[in-house]
Amino acid sequence: MKISTIIIFCLMVLMTGCSQHVQRFGSVIGVREEALQKYREMHAEPWTQVNAQLKESNIRNYSIYLTQFPDGDYYLFSYFEYTGDDFKADMKKVADNPRIKEWWSNTDPMQIPLANRKQDEWWKNMEEVYHLD
Repeated sequence: MKISTIIIFCLMVLMTGCSQHVQRFGSVIGVREEALQKYREMHAEPWTQVNAQLKESNIRNYSIYLTQFPDGDYYLFSYFEYTGDDFKADMKKVADNPRIKEWWSNTDPMQIPLANRKQDEWWKNMEEVYHLD
């Protein structure tokens, strides 16, 4: 193999390895005021298996924010990036994980899904209207 071919091959590998496709997701859900402290405590020390499954399912930069709106209600805003090739299959792995199911059995009663979410959503997905790269 010629040295020029090797160099071109290496450059192609480097360039394609750096251009990872990222999908960004934002969503919102209500949270019960009486559950705020417990919700904070759970997320201050998330279960190792939960974080491991999320990472294994190509979820990165996952953050959840809490705010109170002027009407007095509390809401959670979630943001994460997905870097995999099959979102549906990866989310099925998350949903099928017994430890995740147990986590959700604790967090779901603390949450108040929005009335205008889609039928298959728990957290209401949001439309991305701006992104600064």
